[in-house]
Amino acid sequence: MSHDSSASGGDVRNYVDGDWVAPTADDGQDVVNPATGETLGYVGYSSEDDVDAAVQAGADAFEQWRRTPVEARIQPLFELKPLLEEHQQELAEILVREHGKTIGEARGELRRGIENVEVACGIPTLMQGGHVQNAAPSIDETAVREPLGVFAAITPFNFPGMIPLWFLPYAVATGNSFILKPSERDPLVAERMFELIDEAGFPDGVVQLVNGSVDTVTALIEHDGIEGISFVGSTPVAKHVYEQSAANGKRVQAQGGAKNHVIVSETADLEFAAEKTVSSALACSGERCLANDVVLVEESVYESFVDLVAAEADRQVVGNGLEEDTTVGPLITPEHEQRVREYVETGLEEGAELVVDGRDVDVDEAGNFLGPCVFRDVTPEMVISREEIFGPVLGLMPVENVAEGIEVMNRSDFGNAASLFTGSGAEARQFRHEAEAGNLAVNAGTAAPMAFFHFGGQKDSFFGDLHAQAEDVVRFYTDETVYIERWPEE
Repeated sequence: MSHDSSASGGDVRNYVDGDWVAPTADDGQDVVNPATGETLGYVGYSSEDDVDAAVQAGADAFEQWRRTPVEARIQPLFELKPLLEEHQQELAEILVREHGKTIGEARGELRRGIENVEVACGIPTLMQGGHVQNAAPSIDETAVREPLGVFAAITPFNFPGMIPLWFLPYAVATGNSFILKPSERDPLVAERMFELIDEAGFPDGVVQLVNGSVDTVTALIEHDGIEGISFVGSTPVAKHVYEQSAANGKRVQAQGGAKNHVIVSETADLEFAAEKTVSSALACSGERCLANDVVLVEESVYESFVDLVAAEADRQVVGNGLEEDTTVGPLITPEHEQRVREYVETGLEEGAELVVDGRDVDVDEAGNFLGPCVFRDVTPEMVISREEIFGPVLGLMPVENVAEGIEVMNRSDFGNAASLFTGSGAEARQFRHEAEAGNLAVNAGTAAPMAFFHFGGQKDSFFGDLHAQAEDVVRFYTDETVYIERWPEE
């Protein structure tokens, strides 16, 4: 059904059983442009009754959807892909206004989300199980993947367009129904995406949207009608969601926080490495779990690399993300900006030297701006080298060689991503085999997997067994039934 989007003002709605409805809890919050302070809309929170209505609608829809031929199930995804592409610029502008990242970053985020829709269209192949003739005398054996029911995803503010598409296309293509609970900080792009999802032709109840905060998440986790929960967010919350979802008998995949490292060898192309390192640390204003914000540099090239990184950081343009030349946008809220500034103060108190100081950046807008902050002579014991900052802060640390760099990064409690810049195949191989992170890159600033590979994560960066994207998430959304058939010869 048609709906006037609240992306340009008004109340954000839920999408339940094919209808747009208002959340019924008593509380909610404004959606605010972090670059200007302008109020863009109001998002009300969903009550337990709202969640229950969505779950019941999903359960009812599941009974027919699971029996729908797989070729028919993917047809709405084929419709959705060109709709997302047709409206990509519009979605990107909504995303920038409510989140603050640059317009280029927003376009790229949506492109990566659309890639997951493309991959999910291959579910007829991805869902195929195994078959063995004569597994035993006169017995054939087959593994058959079956959908399970209603699934939910709880997604973060930093990639409101992409991360829902890590899950939604695969859940419905495999025959399940799906509920999205987006971040209450920037729900407008999700609402607009669901208008396109509605247009794509999914049956009522198969794909639904509920807005809310902590109580809404708790209602999803505790509801007996939900089979599994996907979550992306900070480590403390990821661990909580993992434990509580498991205690309620659900499948769960919970992506947590990160403290990612770059290792720079003396054999690397230093100018290229500096450019990609700064891009990795400062993209999305550092508000992403793939930001490499600790750089371990071989001593022989340390001073040269510090200079190159400082120069590259000084070239960044801080401002409103809708301006094409902006490379660093605002932070999501004034409270988060203050938290990041406190980390900068902590780094100074710990004895690191601030070679690029973005605290007094001059921006015309009245938003939550902090310019690039680059520290040198960081040590492994410092808070700024151990804790996730989620802001435009980069720390440089000298190491004796690549081996020591790998040793330092492996001490981290996190294991989300890491990059190595090198001209040595032997160093690259050592990194590949010894680095303890789920997403690794050599001579690339960001280890972001394509949609046909799963999104890795280890240690405190991930809680669960099966990750987002590709075959991992297909296994998450299905169970394998083993079918054994015997017809003795007469």
